[in-house]
Amino acid sequence: MRRGTAPVAAPLVLLLVLPGCSTGPSLENRGEVTAPPGDSHDLTIGSAGFTESDLLAQMYALLLNQAGYKTSILTVANRELYEPALESGQIDVVPEYAATFADWLNAKTNGADASPVGSPDLGATMKALRELAAPRGLTVLDAGRAVDQNAFAVSAAYARQHHLKTLSGLGASGLKVRLAAGDECVQRPYCAPGLKKTYGIDITAVDPKGVGTTQAKRAVQSGQDQMLLTTTTDATLDGFGLVLLADDKHLQNADYVVPVVNRSRAGGAKVTQALGKLNDVLTTRDLASMNEQVDSWRRLPEDVARTYLEDKGLLK
Repeated sequence: MRRGTAPVAAPLVLLLVLPGCSTGPSLENRGEVTAPPGDSHDLTIGSAGFTESDLLAQMYALLLNQAGYKTSILTVANRELYEPALESGQIDVVPEYAATFADWLNAKTNGADASPVGSPDLGATMKALRELAAPRGLTVLDAGRAVDQNAFAVSAAYARQHHLKTLSGLGASGLKVRLAAGDECVQRPYCAPGLKKTYGIDITAVDPKGVGTTQAKRAVQSGQDQMLLTTTTDATLDGFGLVLLADDKHLQNADYVVPVVNRSRAGGAKVTQALGKLNDVLTTRDLASMNEQVDSWRRLPEDVARTYLEDKGLLK
């Protein structure tokens, strides 16, 4: 993200939308989302196919197994595919990110030009997300402590030289910064424009090397670029001699990890209680560490997830 008596969730891979996959309750049935939530014994947990999503899906499966459910894991590497499957009940539970999923559902509901509803305010973001999810037969469980959001890193030597710990400090320094990121960073409000507006950072250019790629990290490591766009759960920064600068004015959206469930199949209190055990335990640092174990140490996500839950006393 092993040992135990509960059956291991078997990973499956979904390559195409299955025939008959709906996009949620029909208009005449939308009122049914207020009916008592269902509690199916057999639950399918969705993973988006990248390391962190695989780890979260495995942890969800192990916790639900312990609570008495029979689980399987379905890998669907595309939100355009797995979200309709979640609405239709082909997938029952999926790990999501609050602000990103809120904006995605908002665009699906109100059009691609709809004003974003995700924000740095977790409470406001969760309220908007739940209002968008409920008519689709989805329930968004509480967010925990772990957050995977955009972050910016510089070399440790650069940070020491200029006494930098925060993005505010970088802005106040007046240093000119060439930023390694995806090419969309030029226009994204939470990337180059936001760094300039919120922090006063002098972004002289965006070097289109991608988000958190090895190429981008090497460019900052060598001094070709001064900063790169990555994520808060990037576990490889130390290996490149890089450190994160704190987003002390909260430019980035509240992309906290949240379980989303199909209400009619997994909306009961038992599922909520089982998955809620992670909320007081799982941190951003924990996610980064587990990502590293899978990506750098080549451990299996299931083994990493089981070990973590056992170490935290969540698995017996």
